Amino acid sequence: QVQLVESGGGLVQAGGSLRLSCAASGRTFSNYAMSWFRQVLEKEREFVAAISRSGGFTYYTDSVKGRFTISRDNAKNTVYLQMNSLKPEDTAVYYCAAGVRSGSRRSDDYDYWGQGTQVTVSS
Repeated sequence: QVQLVESGGGLVQAGGSLRLSCAASGRTFSNYAMSWFRQVLEKEREFVAAISRSGGFTYYTDSVKGRFTISRDNAKNTVYLQMNSLKPEDTAVYYCAAGVRSGSRRSDDYDYWGQGTQVTVSS
C-alpha cells in the first residue's frame, strides 16, 4: 500500500501561483511513477501532469504546458506541482496518484490516490 497526502491548495487570484505537494508513505516511493489529476464537480477526472520514477521524464496536458511544473524528491518521498499564471479554468480538486506505468494519462493506470486538495482561482 501507498498512502498519499496532498497539501498546498487554496484560493488565489488569476495570474498567481501555488505549489502543491504530495507526501507518500508505505512502499518505496521511487518504485512508482507519479501524476497529478484534477476534477471539477461531476466531470471526469482530468490528467494534468506526470513524472517518471527517477524524475527524468515529465508529461503535461496541453492546457498547462509552460505554466505548470511537476517535480519529485525521492529522498523526501514527495512530488510537487508548481502552478504559475493560474487561470479561473484551473479551478478544481487536484489529486496525486501513484502507479507503475510511467507517463500514463489514464486514471485507470494508477493504483493509489490521495484525498485531493482544492484549488480555486478567482478572476
